[in-house]
Amino acid sequence: MSQINKLKIFNDPIYGFITIPNALIYDLVQHPYFQRLRRISQMGLSYLVYPGANHTRFHHALGCMHLMQKAVDVLRFKGVSISPEEENALYIAILLHDIGHGPFSHAMEKSIVEDVHHEEISLLFMNQLNVEFNGQLSLAIQVFKGEYNRKFMLQLISSQLDMDRMDYLKRDSFYSGVAEGNVNSERLIQMMNVVDDFLVIEEKGIYSVEKFLMSRRLMYWQAYLHKTSLVAELILMKILKRAKELTLKGVQLPCSEPLLFFMQNKVTIATFDAETLDLFAQLDDFDIIGALKSWQKNDDFILSSLSKMIVNRDLLKIKLTSEKVAIEELQPLKERFSVENNISLLETNYFIFKGKIKNQAYSKEAEPIRILKKDSTIEDVIESSDQLNLKSLSKLVTKYYICFPKQLL
Repeated sequence: MSQINKLKIFNDPIYGFITIPNALIYDLVQHPYFQRLRRISQMGLSYLVYPGANHTRFHHALGCMHLMQKAVDVLRFKGVSISPEEENALYIAILLHDIGHGPFSHAMEKSIVEDVHHEEISLLFMNQLNVEFNGQLSLAIQVFKGEYNRKFMLQLISSQLDMDRMDYLKRDSFYSGVAEGNVNSERLIQMMNVVDDFLVIEEKGIYSVEKFLMSRRLMYWQAYLHKTSLVAELILMKILKRAKELTLKGVQLPCSEPLLFFMQNKVTIATFDAETLDLFAQLDDFDIIGALKSWQKNDDFILSSLSKMIVNRDLLKIKLTSEKVAIEELQPLKERFSVENNISLLETNYFIFKGKIKNQAYSKEAEPIRILKKDSTIEDVIESSDQLNLKSLSKLVTKYYICFPKQLL
């Protein structure tokens, strides 16, 4: 295939046309590892709340690369030297930053792929692709791991104001219809610069940064931590845990081979070899949804009841509170549910449980967002801002929840 055929254009509903900059990027996008992201929803089960939120991680990865192209143009225009090799490394690293996500990633990480974080799997995929592409991803991997000597390059990929966050806030806001999440990524990128190897935002861009942080906080409460999305994800976690438990006891559950493998084996980062990676690469949303549909008819009361909840969107009741919930409060509910459904008290933990969620729009512990002032001094956005609410955005807000079946109301 001639190179000219590889310079493709994607039509994106948010940015318009996204161009593929070179043949290597085209080949990476075409790779089965990357194409699988078309079958993995960006917002998990949020479509149960926002019907439009059906966009995929494929969309998001391309959007991030598009924003990185803009950022490279702006920084070069301002005199920051970025070599063609560095430019390509930035595009590859941001394109592949989320490639390690599994279907309904957060639920999976807490149930069947327990001890392996998606970022570690992203790195495994990158290393494997680097072998296939004869070392052409080496610099991108160095940047992704934070081992390259130019710090601002990592900040563009992973920081409190990176291309990843800029795209997912804008994209998730667009598809879910939660207008509060919309951020002005164009303006934020125009205001970027590099000083002493650190990414900075010029002072006149400070209001855009404030809006960005505010949008992030609102998107967490209204979309990512919306109580219905939250309870759906918690139920999915319980389903996968139960399925794994039954499988390990020798119960044969109908599901795809890749899913069965992860239910039958305890996978750690040490045992995550090329074969495991290949099986992981075959997992997508369809494996999980397909399994839930057949598990609805399973003899196991717990597995079938929970699976029906997700498939038919008839979820557990969830109550949020600012006060910690005492375990004793759940006891009467558990006893009643245990008797009514002929299950043990221990098994009621699948239906009646408590927990907490946290939201912090800006962390003082992480790498700060630096503002470049007109007198060339640099300070943390928290100090620069005349907005009192920015200080409150850096406070960690914790909410507590309890979940239980609706019939216990």
